Amino acid sequence: MNRNLITLLFLLMSTLLVQAQTVDEIIANYFENTGGVEKWQALQGIKMTAKVNQGGMEIPLEIVQLKDGRQMTAINFQGKEIKQGVYDGTTLWSTNFQTMKGEKSDAESTENFKLDIGDFPDPFLNYKAKGYTVELLGKESIEGTETFKVKLTKKPVKIDGKPTDNIVYYYFDAENFVPIMQEQEVNSGPAKGMVSQSTMSDYQEAMV
Repeated sequence: MNRNLITLLFLLMSTLLVQAQTVDEIIANYFENTGGVEKWQALQGIKMTAKVNQGGMEIPLEIVQLKDGRQMTAINFQGKEIKQGVYDGTTLWSTNFQTMKGEKSDAESTENFKLDIGDFPDPFLNYKAKGYTVELLGKESIEGTETFKVKLTKKPVKIDGKPTDNIVYYYFDAENFVPIMQEQEVNSGPAKGMVSQSTMSDYQEAMV
């Protein structure tokens, strides 16, 4: 058989395999491989540890989220614990880096924050009921790992009073169906227009 024809058939089969893997199947495999939907729905709280790379310096932080919407981010910086995004169920608080005192966020920031409360414990859980849409954009290699790139479109946020698209891109490991990276354009503040990138790794089994 002609070598060019073999190559063409291989590419065609690869394309068909990607198309055969629907976005809902990817999401279903993700939840199945991480304990199952029932266990996700039974969660009452989540604690996450992470590191933020700022100018080559890694800053550790801890995020606590509760099912009723309360949450907090604690940042450890130069021996001090700074709390940001503290939501008590009614009011959103953050630390002013100049005065190092807590202050209430403005109404727009608070309303945008509340839009994400329904994402607990995961934005893909019952995403249709939340009014979200998802789209499979194909495959992409991330540092040597083949991934499915999924576009998640959430409810618009308001920036300076104007509705603004709220889109997050997730990269699911094509073998294990777990997200290893997410990207989102920053739409406010000093970093506006830049892309925020978060990576996830070292998945481990946990008792729930």
